[in-house]
This record gives sequence, C-alpha cells and structure tokens, in this order.
Amino acid sequence: MKQISTIALVILFLISSNLTYANMKKTEVATFGAGCFWCVEAVFLQLKGVEKVESGYSGGDFDNPTYKDISTGLTGHAEVIQLTYDPAVISFEDLLEVFWGTHDPTTLNRQGADVGTQYRSAIFYHNDKQKQLAETYKKVLNEAEAFPKPIVTEVTAFDKFYKAEDYHQDYYNNNSSQGYCRIVIKPKLDKLQKVFKDRLK
Repeated sequence: MKQISTIALVILFLISSNLTYANMKKTEVATFGAGCFWCVEAVFLQLKGVEKVESGYSGGDFDNPTYKDISTGLTGHAEVIQLTYDPAVISFEDLLEVFWGTHDPTTLNRQGADVGTQYRSAIFYHNDKQKQLAETYKKVLNEAEAFPKPIVTEVTAFDKFYKAEDYHQDYYNNNSSQGYCRIVIKPKLDKLQKVFKDRLK
C-alpha cells in the first residue's frame, strides 16, 4: 500500500507540473527602431499584450555602446526598443501595423528633427517568421503606395541588444512635462489613441 501511495503521489506531482508548464504564458521578443527611442517606447508601452519595453541600442559595430557613443551617428547603432509580448494577445503583425502607423518610414536616417543613422527606421527580426512578415508587409505597403514615398525601413537580422542608461527607461512617464515629451511624444500618443484605441491597455 505504501508503495502504491508513493507512486500515486509521484504521478499527481508530474500531472500538476505538466499542467503548470502548459499554463505558463509563452512570450516572444521584437526589436524596432523608429527614431528617438523615448517616443517608440512610450507608444508600445500602451499596447495590450506588451509586457515589457526597454530602450537600447542595436545594429552597431562594437559592444556596450553608451548614449554618447551612438549620438555621433558613426557607430552603426540604432536607437531601438526591445519588447516582450504575448502573441496570444497581440500578434507580430499587429506590432508591425503600430510600428508603421506611428512613425515616418520613408525618411532615411531621420525622424522629424532627429537626424542621423541612429534614428533610422529598422526592424531587427529574431526568426524567419518575423523576417517574412516584415518583408511582406513592407512590400504590400509600397505596392499600395500607402505612403507618399517608398518605405526605407531596414529589415535585418537581430544580433545584440544593449540596454540604454537607466534615465532613458520609461522616459515619457517620468518626464511628461518636459518640452520634448509635450511637443513630440504626446502627439504620437494622441494619434495612437485615435487610430489604435481597441489595442490599448
């Protein structure tokens, strides 16, 4: 009897463990560059299904760059956000729609007054599915002439992400009264509220 009880407990434990594992949320990662990362972070933090957003640097020529380094526009890095999302709530296609709908993907190495390679429009894909979706979506938008000029968004393989300095994280929420936040970021959030209202938290 004792042996049977022990076996039963082991079986119950294994079943419980499998159920717990099955119920765990599977998340994925996406990395986007769309100008100043303060703006991009503020936008994607609003979306349902996005669990974490960090500002940082990708696509450059050396490791562990600082904001001072990349601000020269000579290091090859782009200001990016790296986000963790739940694909059961928001798909990569949804993220792409918001990405292209909240910045100008037709200006090379520029977003508004922010000029330099660090401000380029870029999608750093993490797998073949992300690559295919990004390239297809870009092609469809260009063929439909969705923008006045062709999209110049870079679609390239993700390599490394370097988290930016602490004061860059959650910048808008921590500095909403600052001039740049009011003049540049707030209008983007207003547009987000208007166009993507059903996807916001």
